Amino acid sequence: MSFLRTLAFAAAVSTFAAGAAAAQTTVKWLHIEQNPAQVKIWEEVARKFEAQHPGVKVEMQFLENEAYKAKLPTILQSKDKPHILYSWAGGVLKAQIEAGVLEDITAPVGGYKDKLSSGAVEAFTIDGKLYGLPHNVSQVGFIYNKDLFAKAGVDGAAIKSWDDLLGAVKKLKAAGITPITVGGGDKWPLHFYWTHLAVRLGGKPAFEAASKGQNGGFEGETFQKAGELMKQLVDLEPFQTGFLGFKNQQALGFFADGKAAMNLAISHHSTTQRALAADKKGIPEDKLGWFDFPMPAGGKGQPTDTLGGVNGWIVTKGAPKEAVGFLQFFISDDVQRTLAAQNFLIPTYKGAEATLSTAIMQNVAKNIAASKYHQNFYDQDLGPSVGRVVNDAVAEIAGGSMTPKQAAKAIQDAFKQGN
Repeated sequence: MSFLRTLAFAAAVSTFAAGAAAAQTTVKWLHIEQNPAQVKIWEEVARKFEAQHPGVKVEMQFLENEAYKAKLPTILQSKDKPHILYSWAGGVLKAQIEAGVLEDITAPVGGYKDKLSSGAVEAFTIDGKLYGLPHNVSQVGFIYNKDLFAKAGVDGAAIKSWDDLLGAVKKLKAAGITPITVGGGDKWPLHFYWTHLAVRLGGKPAFEAASKGQNGGFEGETFQKAGELMKQLVDLEPFQTGFLGFKNQQALGFFADGKAAMNLAISHHSTTQRALAADKKGIPEDKLGWFDFPMPAGGKGQPTDTLGGVNGWIVTKGAPKEAVGFLQFFISDDVQRTLAAQNFLIPTYKGAEATLSTAIMQNVAKNIAASKYHQNFYDQDLGPSVGRVVNDAVAEIAGGSMTPKQAAKAIQDAFKQGN
């Protein structure tokens, strides 16, 4: 072969190689999951998708929960933004849609969405258009250490009322046991108390009325009373020393190490606690109990009402079509069954919940199915600006620097300003 022909051939090969490189599609996926066992499964799913879709690469990126929330507005404006992002739905999702930074995925998803829980899909549907796919649902409730309860003479199954909970706290303290651990430094774990009390005191009607500015809005009787009852608990000093400096992961690890009797947790934390324990074993399943958030006297909500999340994935504007394809592959029957079998989540794919193997997660799945009012976390449902004030104000109640009345007023003021 002559030099010129060799040169021409090399140029052709170079051009072909450049074309092949250009054909490579990278789907950038940003998540907040800290449990390495679950992330390992996610990575395996990504590699399997790549194997079945030559020319497509799924690039996993991680950000810690609070850093993710803080940086999300900036991330969404970035030219190099990820294509798939974690979402708690609610008002934050609505704000993102209004900002025009998300992709309407109604058409590419098509009939696939019918394979998922309709209530969960509804959380990602705004004005008839689908902007994300739900990955899991969850419930907030108390996980507890059966051995520590037994030591203090407390029966977890008997805690049904708010007074029962206060009584349990007193008994645990008398036995020299820290009753409850909480990640006060992250603030949102504290908002579970105030929000759950509002759900129990007023039910769905109270939240809907407040959202319309009726009955005093979020400064009304239900929400002030929620703060008063929360203060009643806080005044018993039930939390670990320095709780306002603890991140949620630290607090859950503290519980997993047997240093506190209870944690007001998101259902999947019953599994996550093992990974956060010093010995990586945590509280074994047979020593771990669960009870639903108790009912305060005179509560108008139903004991079956649930507080929790509908979590999923949103697709950013301009993302390659493969991003939606990967999401459907990821939230599939096989993958959801695999994750449910290890109790990492309550799946949204219909029928996949059959593989849940712990009594706690099976019970939570039944609770959510039976609930006629599943309230999304207030800090997500009310949108980013109001949600931030909810978390701040409730942390102020816990720290003693704001009264329940002042906290309710601050939340209502923020709500009025944002509406």
